[in-house]
Amino acid sequence: MASEEGKQEGKGFTVQDRRRFSPETGEAREDSADSPNETAAAAKPSEAPAGPASEAHQEEPLPEINFSTFVISLSTQALMHLGEITSPITGKIDPDVPAAKQMIDMLGMIREKTSGNLNANEDRLTQEILFDLRMKYVEAVKKR
Repeated sequence: MASEEGKQEGKGFTVQDRRRFSPETGEAREDSADSPNETAAAAKPSEAPAGPASEAHQEEPLPEINFSTFVISLSTQALMHLGEITSPITGKIDPDVPAAKQMIDMLGMIREKTSGNLNANEDRLTQEILFDLRMKYVEAVKKR
């Protein structure tokens, strides 16, 4: 057993940098395309479902990420939970009023925490979205 341990100690291990970009220059490394993991991944077909929806989604550029698009995405989720918008997953209207309340509360918290740090357009956007969502929430609670 001692002789086996001696053999294993002598082997050690090697560290291979598989980053695609050089840490010094930030440029693509020449040997990165030759790595076996990347060529196997490139040869492997994507596992995304094929169909018209996925093809259309791949062609559309994603919107710029900024505070306004973040607030609008949260408000869209709240509208979906309020039953104002169909669910993109099920294609049905599935109201979930407690989840809507949580989304509205999160938007309120974000507005409160960012107070004084927003430009006039962002502040107006959050104020108007919160007002509309809160009114729709009151209507949804009355319907229950």
